[in-house]
Amino acid sequence: MKNILTIFIAIFVVSAVHSQPLKGDRINTQAGDLTIHPIIHGTFALEWNGIIIYNDPYGGAEKFEEIPDADLILITDIHGDHLDLKTLDALNTTKAIFIVPQAVADKMPESYKDQLILLVNGEESEVKDIKIEAVPMYNLPEEEDSRHTKGRGNGYILTIGGKRIYISGDTEDIPEMRMLKDIDVAFVCMNLPYTMDVEQAASAVLEFKPKVVYPFHYRGKDGLADVDLFKSLVSKDPSIEVCLRDWY
Repeated sequence: MKNILTIFIAIFVVSAVHSQPLKGDRINTQAGDLTIHPIIHGTFALEWNGIIIYNDPYGGAEKFEEIPDADLILITDIHGDHLDLKTLDALNTTKAIFIVPQAVADKMPESYKDQLILLVNGEESEVKDIKIEAVPMYNLPEEEDSRHTKGRGNGYILTIGGKRIYISGDTEDIPEMRMLKDIDVAFVCMNLPYTMDVEQAASAVLEFKPKVVYPFHYRGKDGLADVDLFKSLVSKDPSIEVCLRDWY
């Protein structure tokens, strides 16, 4: 009887933990709050109306211990800090739908194939009332041997309750990013030599003018990028809110 009671309590505690709302920043939408939970590097979770979204799950399953299992998983690129199969295999992804580019799908084990929706740049899909658009992410100049060639990976724009959320993926200061319109929240990378520097990122943000921007993915070969400088540059436009969070 004591053992049965112990098991029951353990199950109750686990269930209670996973039923708690996600901690993080809250963005009001037309259909309930969207919660943003930074995790590490280019990895974060979103919660909206009980739907859990992971972006590029990376860093080990222990990073997700207090986060409910994903309903939707976005993967932007084939590099190990985006497509981290060790982390994916350790997570419970049985109910998740994956949004991936073809290059990522080609590297995923057969066990995931039935859960994949493939998008190329310019295509879109809808999952659980969330519109997902795949947008370009690549290095400049456009060369065959660049770290991120055009068309291989996806940035994403999510429309959630009327709010448009931009996820840059690994990109440089490309024209397609500068031409974005009506972005409510942007996640923008800035790490050399893989993506772009702080000044490029700030210049692009000042042009496409998201209402809120999160600098993320800012660990490079020479350590962490100067996100305080990024904030000071972007803050020249007081209409843009810069959110600095602890990603490392």
